[in-house]
Amino acid sequence: MSTTGTTQLEQARAGIVTAAMARVAEREAIAPERVRDEVAAGKLVIPANRLHLQAAGGVATLDPCGIGRAVTTKINANIGASPVSSCEETELLKLRCAVDSGADTVMDLSTGGDLDEIRRHLIAHATVPIGTVPIYSMITGKPVEELTHDDILDGIAAHARQGVDFVTIHAGILREHVPLAMRRKLGIVSRGGSLLAKWMAHHGRQNPMYEAFDDICDVLRQYDVTISLGDGLRPGCLADASDEAQFAELDAVGELGRRARELGVQVIIEGPGHVPLDQIEMNMKRQQRVCDGAPFYVLGPVVTDVFPGYDHIVCAIGAAAAAYHGASFLCYVTPPEHLGLPNPEDVKAGCVAFRIAAHAADVARGLPGARRWDDQMAEARAEMDWNRQFELAFDGETARRIRQRDMPADSDYCSMCGRDWCAVRISKELKSQPAEK
Repeated sequence: MSTTGTTQLEQARAGIVTAAMARVAEREAIAPERVRDEVAAGKLVIPANRLHLQAAGGVATLDPCGIGRAVTTKINANIGASPVSSCEETELLKLRCAVDSGADTVMDLSTGGDLDEIRRHLIAHATVPIGTVPIYSMITGKPVEELTHDDILDGIAAHARQGVDFVTIHAGILREHVPLAMRRKLGIVSRGGSLLAKWMAHHGRQNPMYEAFDDICDVLRQYDVTISLGDGLRPGCLADASDEAQFAELDAVGELGRRARELGVQVIIEGPGHVPLDQIEMNMKRQQRVCDGAPFYVLGPVVTDVFPGYDHIVCAIGAAAAAYHGASFLCYVTPPEHLGLPNPEDVKAGCVAFRIAAHAADVARGLPGARRWDDQMAEARAEMDWNRQFELAFDGETARRIRQRDMPADSDYCSMCGRDWCAVRISKELKSQPAEK
């Protein structure tokens, strides 16, 4: 039973199993008390704005999900209009495509069009948690240098009142960190981070998000909005990975995460970024240590810089490693990363690539039930039961279409080997023969 005005974190600490916790437990096939205890410890979050749980907009009701190491790895899909491409219906199509393709959450990163209306439209149709970066709408129509304390609180409150479930706040990039980032090849590649660095340079003052942090948490607590502490200094190329600027910000967000939890707000920590494969394990373990096991939300990581157009594959490789070594939440990357705005087909490609990465990591971590799916597919293949294989496949429609390109629908073999060369068929025949004495 929920207590009005308190967050999932506060209720968990009070020993309460909320309806959202019970639903997460049901989805993950674990005990509700385990979910409660993980939430209470700050190691699992349930991004669920109270208004979204109550069907904000009167159309869709949120189906809560849990993010943390105790449960399956979750993936997020970024969508959003830009100043050169803006259409509410296109963004809604991307939302539906993302969810249908395995996204557990969706972030609206719109910087063009009517941002309030796009956000309202998406939340009204979203059964998954919706995230945003409020600074984008705070500076619509005016330069970032004019951003005030009241603008920050009013902007975040506006998102919370619409039903947004989690928000990225770049409060950990401090004034003293900016010179460290200027030593890099690519400097600051985060939009939010660069905007706040520009504000600090103009005013000669500390990050206004950092200075307003306790007030920000007060706003978020009212609606139970989860704070995602943004990585404004994430590396933008392999040469900048794991540098002094990145880890200085990580130390700052570790401190802010503790402050947010003390104020009753659930916390996610965002991380890199472009990271060579051999540095991923160290990055994941360092975050877990510095941030007290808070769920780690990583972009990629991008493990090589030279495959534009294929970055969804590049990043799925990094994502699988990150999820195995400590990340709980993977932000997908699409083929147009570094090139342009993704369309619905790109959204699907990114989601599928990251769903593969998440599942591979869950199997490797030995999560209960993760491997069962694969074993069921193996049984269907051994029996050459094609319909069962399509039922089990993540995207059975695509699997069926590929198989039937060259073969009649009722064939019991594929075009790779044909009937007589089929190793599975030969193995099945051998198994059926009497054992030699």
